[in-house]
Amino acid sequence: MVDYRIDRHSGVATYVQIVQQTKQALRLGVLRPGDKLPTAREVVEATAINPNTVLKAYRELEREGLVEARRGLGTFVRRGLSTAPADSPLRTELAAWAVRARETGLDRDDVAALFTAVLEEHFAAPDVNPEPLAARGGPAHPQGDRS
Repeated sequence: MVDYRIDRHSGVATYVQIVQQTKQALRLGVLRPGDKLPTAREVVEATAINPNTVLKAYRELEREGLVEARRGLGTFVRRGLSTAPADSPLRTELAAWAVRARETGLDRDDVAALFTAVLEEHFAAPDVNPEPLAARGGPAHPQGDRS
């Protein structure tokens, strides 16, 4: 089961946060095909948001083919997005890295910025110039050139 957490200061629409958190649970294998999502009432009680917001999020997930509403039964996962299970060795390594980052004094925003920069560097759309960034004069290290 997924426990939704709403960040009212994030600037991200509440229904989008629910969609994003559901997709994250699907990617991590926390939710699998056949699993039932919390009812709108349960989400409302846990988060104090409008029931229509939950329904809007669930409709968006249904539109994307990830869940299906079954009248009188609830909303169920149709397909997963799991490619990196929650118990992946990569997750363990990333968790250890996050601990080290926090110990060095980085805050959440610093870590997010650093991680996003690395993601962009390694998962950006195919580049017209396939040379590595460092070969084009860019930084070889995510935090810039250390020379």
